[in-house]
Amino acid sequence: MAMLLFNALFLLAFLLSAAVQYNDPDALAWIVIYLAAGAMCLAWFARRCPRWLPMLLLLACLLWIGTLLPGLGSASVDEIFASISMQTRAVEEAREIGGLALVALWATVLTLRGNR
Repeated sequence: MAMLLFNALFLLAFLLSAAVQYNDPDALAWIVIYLAAGAMCLAWFARRCPRWLPMLLLLACLLWIGTLLPGLGSASVDEIFASISMQTRAVEEAREIGGLALVALWATVLTLRGNR
């Protein structure tokens, strides 16, 4: 039962995340990753989530995080959560890593859990 609830919460979070990307400079990439994560959640509900889908999303997120880490400057937790607007590039990249980490986390859970 807990898996159903958490999967529903992640599905909602991924769909809402995709919806708020309209003003991002690289909106298409973010919409694609969040909609793919949402599709993964829907496929898991339908018991039709192929094992490769969450593994592919996990790999994509880890690679993307790897590209962001070298340029990551110092951003405090206060700066990251203080305002929704882009403060500095470091703050934006820290937020992007957070979003990718959430997708990676749930992809890992569904990979380990398999279909219901």
